Amino acid sequence: MSKRKSAKYKLDRRMGENIWGRPNSPVNKRAYGPGQHGQRRKSKVSDFGLQLRAKQKLKGYYGDVTEKQFRKTYTEASKMKGDTSQNLIGLLERRLDMIVYRAKFAPTIFAARQIVSHGHIRVNGVKCNIASRRVDVGDVISLGDKAKEMALVIEAQSLPERDVPDYVAQDGNDKITFARVPTLDEVPYPVTMEPNLVVEFYSR
Repeated sequence: MSKRKSAKYKLDRRMGENIWGRPNSPVNKRAYGPGQHGQRRKSKVSDFGLQLRAKQKLKGYYGDVTEKQFRKTYTEASKMKGDTSQNLIGLLERRLDMIVYRAKFAPTIFAARQIVSHGHIRVNGVKCNIASRRVDVGDVISLGDKAKEMALVIEAQSLPERDVPDYVAQDGNDKITFARVPTLDEVPYPVTMEPNLVVEFYSR
């Protein structure tokens, strides 16, 4: 498992956006970048800069995904039939840690990865501790017995700032079924994501 070495909200400050939609994001107070030059007037960004920013934002949103993992996911998406940008989103949304986050079993994507890696999640009744595991349509994801009483999980389920999307079918508070692979329009991103620019970045 990769470990995030920098502060989680530093990406918010750098992008100037609250990319996880969290109420305690520093962007809610200061919408400029970090550091002593953060308030300087921004110069015009090149096409490459826009593509790089889109890649950093999308990759950062999914937590501690490494560049190697992210590029591998893009390569897989480019080999699939259909629109590569839609395929990329579909593959990222099928990660087990992301399904756990979407189901509101964890308050953040980072907490979702921790819950999975600590063995608190069941896939079709079998314990799985691999956060990057790809979930298939019809798979049932549930909380382990200990996880049902964890303060972190209880907190997540009461969060008002996000809802469980339609492609994650709830069965009570501790079990969901992955109903279908979502399209970009269905994914509840708090900010605008531009996977088409990510495709342009990698296909240069």
